[in-house]
Amino acid sequence: MWAEGWREDFAEAAADRCFDLVIVGGGITGAGVALEAARAGLSVALVEQNDFASGTSSWSSKLVHGGLRYLAAGDWRLTRESVRERQRLMRDLPGLVDPLDFLLPVYAHDRPGRIKLGAGLAAYDLMAGKRYSRYLRPDDLAWRMPDLNREALTGGFVYRDAVTDDVRLTLRVLIEARAHGAAAANYVRAEAPILENDRVVGIRAADRITGDTFALRARAVVNATGPWSDALRAQVDGAPQLRPLRGSHFVFPFHALPVAQAVTLFHPDDRRPLFAVPWQGATVFGTTDLDHDAPMDAPPVMSAAESAYLIAAARHYFPDRELAATDALSAFAGVRPVVAGQPGASASEESRESAIDVERGLITVTGGKLTTFRVTAHDVLARVGEALGRRAVADPASPIVQQRLPGVAVDAAGRRASRHGPAYARLAAAPDDEARVGVTDYCRRELRCALAFEAVEHLDDLMLRRTRVGLLLPDGGAAELATIEPLCRAALGWDAARWAEERERYLAHWRAVHAPV
Repeated sequence: MWAEGWREDFAEAAADRCFDLVIVGGGITGAGVALEAARAGLSVALVEQNDFASGTSSWSSKLVHGGLRYLAAGDWRLTRESVRERQRLMRDLPGLVDPLDFLLPVYAHDRPGRIKLGAGLAAYDLMAGKRYSRYLRPDDLAWRMPDLNREALTGGFVYRDAVTDDVRLTLRVLIEARAHGAAAANYVRAEAPILENDRVVGIRAADRITGDTFALRARAVVNATGPWSDALRAQVDGAPQLRPLRGSHFVFPFHALPVAQAVTLFHPDDRRPLFAVPWQGATVFGTTDLDHDAPMDAPPVMSAAESAYLIAAARHYFPDRELAATDALSAFAGVRPVVAGQPGASASEESRESAIDVERGLITVTGGKLTTFRVTAHDVLARVGEALGRRAVADPASPIVQQRLPGVAVDAAGRRASRHGPAYARLAAAPDDEARVGVTDYCRRELRCALAFEAVEHLDDLMLRRTRVGLLLPDGGAAELATIEPLCRAALGWDAARWAEERERYLAHWRAVHAPV
């Protein structure tokens, strides 16, 4: 939780101590490192230049998955590791990471064919220690997904992975880290590393909310800034190593693309894998995979070419739906911080493995996956332990969250409690708490919880990250802003002028970044 006055407390703590570990970057990787380090008894401070999880960790495909594509590429180790972590997340975070069945249709002349796919899925199940997959005849597959193109359909498979809200997962990990003593601040930019005897001993930071500048001194510094990591490494003479890759998605209303189960597809033009995923009452459809050449100081945006690419696939596999971009509620794009491989490799051929480099004491982690954030954190902390001369991981087998919520059912109320953690139960009841926000499953109580305890600084923090209302309602939820205004003004102390400024700022951002193209 971030209680009232937390930002001032963070600045005071920075002035008074040398931390064991400072982490730059508030996405899932930085959050995971903070949690595991704090559990081991390290003093930890984390800073994020924008909002928590506002970069790559906002804009994934919402999947916690083993990665069949890694298995197909022969990367058994990464697949096994990912499947193990998927099982752990489903066990530890019910209601936030939930099992989800996937359909995998097989068409005539598809490669790989039925036999090879079946063998791969059997191996996938073996890694999980449970049998989830089975073969479906064409009629069985069509019964499960009536809108699917049946021309040349020879059958298919059902298998299991998991679905999440990537931002809420990141925030839940950060909340747990703070409960173990870590300090974490959003909208604090790392301006430059502090060097002594040619070694990084901290960072100079600027609070973008208060305007304050201060030094964060530490015995070890981790650069977990994802697509921005090369910029910080350059300040200690690190050579560029990233190949930023953009992935874009549409969010369709469920009635436009009704998939009760997820489906894995291959684009008819280039055979790249695509997913249609039921998510929070809507359907996420994507993703693309191409080089992102735009500056990183601007939010990534789906291009017209990406839009056409995705719509072509949607129309091919769901012809009766006659989908168009204008049918979507929203669009989003994210940049994957992939480590560049061999020259000439296609975007899809690049490895999603994490990499750790140390330059003048700065420990940089790049690459990695949402699913395996905990494993990545342990790898990073092995390097931190070397720098500190002590063990930096308490227990690799410990549950991801220890602030367990007894009796949480996986229903709407249980999901809300799992998304927000213990703070949700501590919030005093108020009239209309259970009133829905539009047609989403978010309620006013969730908005109040986020505003009271989750470091909201701007309206887009609330609409796009603490909740996903801005992705799930037409026009970014503009029609709901009149009912959200009094909640924001009461909790954050905004006057009418500040509300008007935040409203316009948010809607302009939504139109520029998330309006379907």
